[in-house]
Amino acid sequence: MTTPMKLMKNQQSGFTLVEIAIVLVIIGLLLGGILKGQELINSAKVKNLAQDFKTVPLYIYGYQDRFKALPGDDKNAVTNITGATLAGGGNTGNGVIDGDWQSETTTDESFLFWQHVRLGGFAPGATTFGTPADLAAYLPKNVEGNRMGITGGANTPINTLRGTFVFCSSGLLGKYAKQLDATLDDGKTDSGSVMVRANSAAPGGPSTAPLTNAQVDDALSYTVCMGF
Repeated sequence: MTTPMKLMKNQQSGFTLVEIAIVLVIIGLLLGGILKGQELINSAKVKNLAQDFKTVPLYIYGYQDRFKALPGDDKNAVTNITGATLAGGGNTGNGVIDGDWQSETTTDESFLFWQHVRLGGFAPGATTFGTPADLAAYLPKNVEGNRMGITGGANTPINTLRGTFVFCSSGLLGKYAKQLDATLDDGKTDSGSVMVRANSAAPGGPSTAPLTNAQVDDALSYTVCMGF
């Protein structure tokens, strides 16, 4: 005769090895799916960032082809494009995009570059900057919501980076910075036409040496620059 105590022991039996194995397989599949999804998100983000680096030269060449001048440096910008602002400083028309790459000075050529290519129909984005809200909308940002910009080669933020123009995108995780270099250049963050440096705290930060792959931490953020 089965006693109540024996029934209770039978009801309290745990999972079988087969059941545990099935649960572990399901957990493994879920984790694999999550990791694969994150990998796809990261890959899409790097492609978006890389597109910025590939597109900016097209803005320059398109503007040059139409107006025979550099955007931002165009001394005839006011007559060439309705609503455009002429840069100050006395160097306009010298064939160089003067000014810090992340300048917020509204008369700098590097700042007005974006207005000229946008009003010229080469790039999307806001074209006015008279109020703080307008300025926030005007300043170009990457997919991470951080600043990007362009300058002439003499104003390069990385002292060994060469090029007539230098385009930079800031606030990028180290893992993205390395992937960008591998996608656009030689995969070495301190050589070639694409290099990585520490983020500068504010516009006008000093030019500095590039960082090696070993110095770039995947979890920290950096500025990636390309000379062309």
